[in-house]
Amino acid sequence: MRRSTLVMCALLAIATSGCEQVKEQVAKIREKIAQLRGTSRPQPAPVPAPVTPGGAQPTAPAERPAPRRPSPEPPQRPQTFRDVPYDSPDTGTIAPGMAEKDIYSLWGAPVAVRRQGVFTYLFFRNGCEYTCGTEDIVTLQNGQVIDAVLRWPGHGYSGESSSPPGKKPFPNVGGDTLTIRPSSTP
Repeated sequence: MRRSTLVMCALLAIATSGCEQVKEQVAKIREKIAQLRGTSRPQPAPVPAPVTPGGAQPTAPAERPAPRRPSPEPPQRPQTFRDVPYDSPDTGTIAPGMAEKDIYSLWGAPVAVRRQGVFTYLFFRNGCEYTCGTEDIVTLQNGQVIDAVLRWPGHGYSGESSSPPGKKPFPNVGGDTLTIRPSSTP
């Protein structure tokens, strides 16, 4: 035999002789990774099989039953939506023509910003989001204030709002229902 063939046979023998040990180590590493990720519970270390005299193969230990998983928790009830009182040190009055950064310096960061074409809509908390139906809204066109719909007393607008504070939202008593009048022709 050539020397390279002998080396290959030796490497093959070494690689396959420790195959079970390698598999055990890989299993341990995977188990630790799963524990760190929180996907499984720690498993007890496997007990080595007893060595029998005479070189006979030991029988495989009986498999343990899988641990019981805890029953899932019942679903949470949805929170009832209610207005939460709002108080902020960031108060002031904005004026038509002000820039977006000027509004941020007066009232702080908005809870949401929406941009559509040349328009920008800034939404600020007001404490009556559910009863009023919306947050305080400042509308900008090309980066300058053109309108504001405000309900919180700490937010002021020196221009003329498209929805003055004196105008109260009114609920639809009948709910959102559609009625169709009967037609005169069949």
